Amino acid sequence: MLNTIIIEDEKAARQNLINALMNIDANLNVAAELSSVKESIEYFSNAPEADLIFCDVQLEDGLSFEIFSKIEIRTPVIFITGYDQFVMNAFEYNGIDYLLKPVSEDELQKAIVKYRKLEK
Repeated sequence: MLNTIIIEDEKAARQNLINALMNIDANLNVAAELSSVKESIEYFSNAPEADLIFCDVQLEDGLSFEIFSKIEIRTPVIFITGYDQFVMNAFEYNGIDYLLKPVSEDELQKAIVKYRKLEK
């Protein structure tokens, strides 16, 4: 089972992502749904890391890169955002892929395949 964490501040976008991921892999488990920099820092300070993180860049209280600069997280991250100007930053923080919204299931599938290849 692939344990994931989703960091996305827009409820509809978060639910669409979860639905798409479940369509791709029914064995995928969403261990946590986080919506802000503050909430994410608190979570990662107290909880074990998952296998993979899906993360929006721009959250309600700042850029998600703040999370990774304050907490050491070794989990691979697939960034999903509406902004292309942060792509270089993403690869400084365990980014293995950078997808632009709206994301198709095909793009998500390719990103998960990429993760599984890196995992081996």
